[in-house]
Amino acid sequence: MPGQGLPLHVATLLTGLLECLGFAGILFGWTSLVFVFKAEHYFEELCEPNAGLKSNATGQGDCKAQDERLSLIFTLASFTNNFMTFPTGYIFDRFKTTVARLIAIFFYTTATLIIAFISADSATLLFVAMPMLAAGGILFLITNLQIGNLFGKHRSTIITLYNGAFDSSSAVFLIIKLLYERGISLRASFIFLSVCSAWHVGRTFLLMPRGHIPYPLPPNYRYGLCSGSGTSKEKKETADPAKLDLQSTEFLSPWEESPGPGQQQEPRSFRSYVFSQRFAWHLVWLSVIQLWHYLFIGTLNSLLTHLAAGDRALVSSYTNAFAITQFFGVLCAPWNGLLMDRLKQKYQKEARKTGSSASVVALSSAVPSLALTSLLCLGFAICASVRVLPLQYVTFILQVISRSFLYGGNAAFLTLAFPSEHFGKLLGLLMSVSAVVSLLQFPIFTLIKGPLGNDPFYVNVTLMLITLLTFVHPFLVYRECRRKAIPPATA
Repeated sequence: MPGQGLPLHVATLLTGLLECLGFAGILFGWTSLVFVFKAEHYFEELCEPNAGLKSNATGQGDCKAQDERLSLIFTLASFTNNFMTFPTGYIFDRFKTTVARLIAIFFYTTATLIIAFISADSATLLFVAMPMLAAGGILFLITNLQIGNLFGKHRSTIITLYNGAFDSSSAVFLIIKLLYERGISLRASFIFLSVCSAWHVGRTFLLMPRGHIPYPLPPNYRYGLCSGSGTSKEKKETADPAKLDLQSTEFLSPWEESPGPGQQQEPRSFRSYVFSQRFAWHLVWLSVIQLWHYLFIGTLNSLLTHLAAGDRALVSSYTNAFAITQFFGVLCAPWNGLLMDRLKQKYQKEARKTGSSASVVALSSAVPSLALTSLLCLGFAICASVRVLPLQYVTFILQVISRSFLYGGNAAFLTLAFPSEHFGKLLGLLMSVSAVVSLLQFPIFTLIKGPLGNDPFYVNVTLMLITLLTFVHPFLVYRECRRKAIPPATA
């Protein structure tokens, strides 16, 4: 990384981190926002006479119809957050950074303005606003992930850091809830978020490239403020071929390395990667763990209301505790990236001695991360299934660590396991298909509230058994690495 570009790279990194931390994933602070929506009487007309007020004198009742409507909104919004990753990934690949970010800003600003100016009478507009907020946020994240390319060997750490910031941004709705309890209206808070779009626009043209940030990074690569000309192409100065080749072998994705003597590397199609066993099991791994998280977030307010016997003050206290733990996702996620980067460097040294390929080294570094994420999810699921209110503090901690590891590890695994030219499409397809699975959260919620009489025991046991399937993925990757680790000379 050239010294003269370091200040710009650091500015891009820090402002990108702030953007992900303050805006990209605020949808997942839904539990805090639901508390405010109920206080504003959104969808209260759906409650049967006295049903919404059958709680004690401290406040919120347990209205099944209201909870189901709010759960449905979150289900659609979280579905959009994942499903739109595929078309937005294509837009990012095809039309590059500036166009993708302008679309994100349009979605985000429109959504925040709608939420700012609706009331209990027009609450159905949340079905439009929340999915748009999710689509804008995920595009912010996608366009920022490429910033990891500016930092070479630390790419996995940067990717997981940004995904952690995405998770932590859910604390923004906690801030809005606390401001609301101190007299600041919901409208004022969301108008402020809308005004912040001016900052997003400025960052798009001053601190981000017009196209994509290449990997490996060419010497003297320029973009944004340092691009000099006003053209849409970043300047890439020529360098000594030997120097560039040295940089490529150090930083290049294992799937882009030049084949060695006697090796024949045939290009594979996007379709072949989509139908590979590796991609299929990664899809299962992501979908199952993600369903647990979405179901937990979408139903947490109803769960806390039930466990607290309708005590509004107690529900508010636990809601705040949950949102505060979400903020620490930005601190948890980089540990996953550091783990992968350290293991990769360790395995690279061993590979030089044994003659193992770079792809085996990359996959080997991902196995502990995949297994640890599955283990964290299982622990979180067990705690969430025990209907003891104080135990939910432990559930909150395990949930934020598991979720931070999930998305950071997901993006990092794709960069290590598949060619970079297919990254946007593979990530988008993966998130879109897993979004379809996440739609199950609403019928599951309806099943719990209806036929099961608010007792999720059988649902939780079933989901925990399904969670055990996620351990198959790291095992298969490990077995594949062992099989391919035989040195060429020995083979």
